[in-house]
Amino acid sequence: METPSSAQITGTTAAEIAASVRSLVERGELTPGALLPPVRSLAEQLGVNRNTAVAAYRRLARDGAVSAQGRAGTRITAPRPVAQEGFADEAQLADLGPDVPAGTLRDLGTGNPAPALIPDLAPALAGAVGRPAPASYTPLTLPPGAVGRPVLYGEPVIDPDFEAWARDWIAPDVPSGETADLTLTSGAVDAIERLLAQALVRDDAVALEDPCFLASIQTVRHAGYRALPVPVDEEGMTPQGLRAALEAGARAVVLTPRAQNPTGASLSETRAHALREVLAEHPYVLVIIDDYFSFLSRRPFRSPLPPGHRRWALVRSVSKFLGPDLCLAVTATDAVTAQRLALRLSPGTTWVSHLLQRLAHGVLTDPAAQQLIEQAGAHYAARNQEVAALLRERGAEVRAADGMSLWVHLPRPAHQVAAQLARCGWRVRTGEEFRLAPDAEPSRHLRVTVHDLGEDEVERFAGDLAGEL
Repeated sequence: METPSSAQITGTTAAEIAASVRSLVERGELTPGALLPPVRSLAEQLGVNRNTAVAAYRRLARDGAVSAQGRAGTRITAPRPVAQEGFADEAQLADLGPDVPAGTLRDLGTGNPAPALIPDLAPALAGAVGRPAPASYTPLTLPPGAVGRPVLYGEPVIDPDFEAWARDWIAPDVPSGETADLTLTSGAVDAIERLLAQALVRDDAVALEDPCFLASIQTVRHAGYRALPVPVDEEGMTPQGLRAALEAGARAVVLTPRAQNPTGASLSETRAHALREVLAEHPYVLVIIDDYFSFLSRRPFRSPLPPGHRRWALVRSVSKFLGPDLCLAVTATDAVTAQRLALRLSPGTTWVSHLLQRLAHGVLTDPAAQQLIEQAGAHYAARNQEVAALLRERGAEVRAADGMSLWVHLPRPAHQVAAQLARCGWRVRTGEEFRLAPDAEPSRHLRVTVHDLGEDEVERFAGDLAGEL
């Protein structure tokens, strides 16, 4: 029988024991595959209750640091690449099988917008750089011919023109009677990370949709929060699941009101009302509403916030319709959350470039760009409808929801179907990548981005998928 590692684990609480194991891994004293002491032995060694040792191992398993293998014991796991939105690395492709031609796969897993439907930034560049100096600004020296000036330390974080536009964008959807405080961040993921950091500490619980947006999974895991999965159905986050997560101690909730990634679900008014009833019992839980699809969505915005909720944030990014280069998000919050968030946003270090704000404002107020953004939203919706209808004709179970991609239900494990599709030349994402509990039953879903497929490609993909159903 294999002898457990002799590395010295210490601690008297579950958190301390788990931290000790992580520290031993970082120092190389525990390597992948190393066998940890049985729970009973560890408890006796440390002089703690057996339940404390069990809780420590559960924390480590939740973080992916160890794997419980039944009678084979608990072992240190090797780091695995974390799935990234927009691309798949070679290690992930290798999981599909040894005979998959990775370099030739048509990638349907990107979730990216169509480049041709992103407005050209060039027309707005001159206006972003060449802003006149305000009357109150009287520099001793200004470069000859200069029509603008640099933004300096100590100035307002939000550019005035962009702030006025952003308030009009956000105002209709903030809670009734609230005057929202605005904050800018480098994208929605940055906003969510900072919002959670000002409200939580390591091992605090946060309720996440399951399946969930990849970046939210990464944010929670890297920060050491406990993710409490809340199921998602065709109408969005379920009220029963949310109630269970809150009763289990969730101190924050991250929720997508429309075009939920990966399922495409959007809140119905009935579902939004049910969520409001649940949240009304927990007025101090931070509710983060990630409305990332906003302008592109074909569904109305429905708020899950009950009247008088004390801690909330509405996050909207411009990246899906202006492109990832304009990584900019507007966050509206209650006053207390805004004050806490401001402590993590220091001018000169973490603020969002005024040039970026002016560029975004110039594009967003241009009629031609507005028309292209509207065209993009209509295109994604129409293409999803067309491809979903074709896949249903071929026997697939799929609904054309909102968003960039389709969520396809399968009659057998997704990884099997994905491997066969890869041999036909297609790269797809399986539901496993979006789940909070990777050790659950094998997923039976694929997420496929189809809006940029040509007609011949759609027919070929539909035929290849039908062959696997």
